[in-house]
Amino acid sequence: MVKGIKICGISDLETLNYIINHKFPPQFIGFITNYKKSKRYVDYNRLKKLLKVDRKNSNFVSVLVNPQYEELEKIKYLNFDFYQLYDVSPEKTKLIKKKYNIKIITAFTISSQSDVEKYKDYIGIADMFLFDGKGYEKSIGFDHKLLNTVPNNLNKMIAGNIKIDDIANFKNKDFFIDLSGALEDKEGKKDFDKINKLLNLLNL
Repeated sequence: MVKGIKICGISDLETLNYIINHKFPPQFIGFITNYKKSKRYVDYNRLKKLLKVDRKNSNFVSVLVNPQYEELEKIKYLNFDFYQLYDVSPEKTKLIKKKYNIKIITAFTISSQSDVEKYKDYIGIADMFLFDGKGYEKSIGFDHKLLNTVPNNLNKMIAGNIKIDDIANFKNKDFFIDLSGALEDKEGKKDFDKINKLLNLLNL
């Protein structure tokens, strides 16, 4: 089975407490920190309240798209374990990691093999590599076979329109799975039944 789970797009305390206190909590919980186009975006004041809870065994991840330094300065004292960075150069990623003493998930949006190969520029800088679809907030999938060239020993995660029922297809894969939209109801709110199904599925 896969290495573990990241549940992304958490924006309310009830859902966060449910996930953290589940008997099989996910390894990572993601918060959309600066990408306002996303319906899952969490403003700073609400973020402060959410991140005061005891994360217990889960890592809190700040999802950031091309963050500016004033944004990073604003969140630097919040209870994050990782910054997940989209559209950030290797040089800037290195500076962010050093300045804020934070672990980095470098995220790539994938539609071709050349997109995948960009991970090589971040080796020795990023702590984890996330391969996602091109949709950003729209959760678009991509051909996972493109990842066959990525070394097994690379600490990696995969996202992009993955459904709960897809998990079985990832058996014996050596990466974490990142889900968000697949865990929501028709109104776009996180569905506890779906979350429970996912977290139990990985521990059967």
